[in-house]
Amino acid sequence: MDLPELPLMQDAELIELAQSTMHDAKFPFLSSVDGDQARVRPVSPVRLDHFTVYVANLKFYKKTEEIAINPKVELCYMAQNHDQVRITGIAELVDDRETMVEIWDSNPLLRKYLGSVDNPQLIIYRIIPNQVRYMKEWALEYYDVKFSV
Repeated sequence: MDLPELPLMQDAELIELAQSTMHDAKFPFLSSVDGDQARVRPVSPVRLDHFTVYVANLKFYKKTEEIAINPKVELCYMAQNHDQVRITGIAELVDDRETMVEIWDSNPLLRKYLGSVDNPQLIIYRIIPNQVRYMKEWALEYYDVKFSV
């Protein structure tokens, strides 16, 4: 089966469509690797810097162990109109106090459930993208989104 050619889009248009999709979808799914088995779960980003996504986590969660062993992850956003954004990247621990406090101060749910930015269970991952792809509805092909970190 031959797929139709993707229409040409400018880089700025792709960036705008991808970021709009991320905003509309709100909650992406995060995939990590558990041995030889992929694991997927919904996550709630606590900060977005263009295509760098920050995700809160707790030390006792299984994904903590998985990411420590293999930090290669992928986020998948799907908006209600079925547009998709997939961000492939590396999850790294945020270890600077200033960023932790900024995220803490801007997230009432973290404050409600964890009590303090110094809660020893709190981990924030910064997912550094190495590839961002966008798909319009069910177009069957992805556009590579050119971005800078």
